[in-house]
Amino acid sequence: MALMPKRVKFRKQQRGKLKGNATRGNYVAFGEYGLQCLGIGWLSARQIEAGRVAATHFLRREGKIYVRVFPDKPISKKPLETRMGTGKAEAEFWAARVKPGTILFEIAGVPEIVAKSALLRVAHKMPYKCRFVQRRHA
Repeated sequence: MALMPKRVKFRKQQRGKLKGNATRGNYVAFGEYGLQCLGIGWLSARQIEAGRVAATHFLRREGKIYVRVFPDKPISKKPLETRMGTGKAEAEFWAARVKPGTILFEIAGVPEIVAKSALLRVAHKMPYKCRFVQRRHA
């Protein structure tokens, strides 16, 4: 089932501007290895779910997968061949805003080679360039 908020204060949002690098959610916090986004834009709930399923399938229920992004932005789209006017369209899908540096997924409890292979499979499902990162021990 696709991720989406249980309830929202407003059904429709303006598109907004996305610029700059991620200042929050840009380090591996829960797992040992992570997948870091290098692009900027929206990540749909279906893309997030596809990545989660790919990682779960590859790991065969070993280790723990953390999804660090949540689609909380409704994206509306008017149907094709519809005249302008008559108000804003209904929400088509839900998306998460991602900036360069955002950690999308994390994995714990598996060796580095396995984590790298799993996150590579997830990266193929993502619409932006991603890289494999490790937790920094301070």
